[in-house]
Amino acid sequence: MDAAIAGLAAGMALGFAGYFGGFWAFLLVAVLGAVGLLIGLVVKGDIDLRRQR
Repeated sequence: MDAAIAGLAAGMALGFAGYFGGFWAFLLVAVLGAVGLLIGLVVKGDIDLRRQR
């Protein structure tokens, strides 16, 4: 998925959450989106959580 399309989808999700659910729904969607992004980057291999010495 292109980064622009992913950003568009995330922005639309945040917009819908903010409009229909208010600030707390917006905040919840933003936090869960960030957690999902982190997990996706770890699974993809872009972020390595293992400590290398």
